[in-house]
Amino acid sequence: MVMWPVHWTREKNYMFKLSKFQELLQRWLHENKDAISPEPYYQQVLQWLEGDLPDLSVSRDRDRLHWGIPVPGDSTQTIYVWVDALVNYLTVVGYPEKHGTWWPTVCHIVGKDILKFHAIYWPALLMAAGLEPPLRIWVHSHWTVQGQKMSKSLGNVVDPKECFRNYTVDGFRYFLLRQGVPERDCDYYDEKVIKLLNSELADALGGLLNRCTASALNPGGTYPTFSETCFPRDVEIQNGSGKALAEDYELVSLVESLPMKVSASFDRFQIYKALESVIECVRQTNGFVQRHRPWKLHPENPAERQWLETILHVALECLRVYGLLLQPVIPAMADKLLSRLGVSSTERSLKDLEFFPRFHGRRCPFEGRKLGPDTGLLFPRLRKI
Repeated sequence: MVMWPVHWTREKNYMFKLSKFQELLQRWLHENKDAISPEPYYQQVLQWLEGDLPDLSVSRDRDRLHWGIPVPGDSTQTIYVWVDALVNYLTVVGYPEKHGTWWPTVCHIVGKDILKFHAIYWPALLMAAGLEPPLRIWVHSHWTVQGQKMSKSLGNVVDPKECFRNYTVDGFRYFLLRQGVPERDCDYYDEKVIKLLNSELADALGGLLNRCTASALNPGGTYPTFSETCFPRDVEIQNGSGKALAEDYELVSLVESLPMKVSASFDRFQIYKALESVIECVRQTNGFVQRHRPWKLHPENPAERQWLETILHVALECLRVYGLLLQPVIPAMADKLLSRLGVSSTERSLKDLEFFPRFHGRRCPFEGRKLGPDTGLLFPRLRKI
């Protein structure tokens, strides 16, 4: 082992009077309790601000740090990396002439290891310049590999390109957003990815789409018609021809509330909860189809054919909602799903989302429409690597 001697050294640097902003930073956080989230990181920053807040060195001697931005008016000093890195957030939006369109920025998304720089140093620098801090700083934890921090020396770094090849970009993105919990580190291993994607994308979502659009159940290849007689709006009005059960009405209610649940989870940056809500509805829809077994019905019988088409109409309406809501997470797969349902590119806005209009006595623009082409499995099952 090589032992290097330690030498004490001194140099003159420019200092930022961080200590002067301690009370301002505390007031900012106490008046804006959502400024830093999740909650544990908010509390951590408050705890830091309760202790001493030493002034911050913002330059280095030019002879020691050759690269970087020279301090204006002093060619012997170079601006230290964290200051120029943070200021990039302003310069990229046109500071000092044009930044007003973008500033104050709505949200900074940062890793937990750089929280102090973004939640203390950066807001203080902005306050010193007479600018407002970000409206929100959202902090995420890290991915570990089988319980260990990723490290080149350990050789356990996950290669994203290899993951794209093995799981597709959509599949890998779905896994990270579905399993990534901001408040704590999450563990990665290939078996977990395969199990999740097979269960939720291949079997639950893909299986539901394949089953309800297959020629065996839908030989006409159309968005089936809905029968109010088979599925009356009010469960209490069931008559001899009514086929829907109480659980079916619960499904409709669950899917009707889904867009608001997903939106609220996205607003809180809890994407994993949004996807959890979606996949729960997907499972409930599979349960609805399994419960009524449309493959056991006889299409040559008018009454049974009416019920068969109603079952498929409800299932496809649910699938349409899932496809629309999943567009930000699995865009290629959502496009494939919606195209298979015959939903055009101009009918995919979340603002115009209306679930199951026929249930409420309104016209459904998709009813009777020809389905899109069958381009194969939505997500093929993965094999162990």
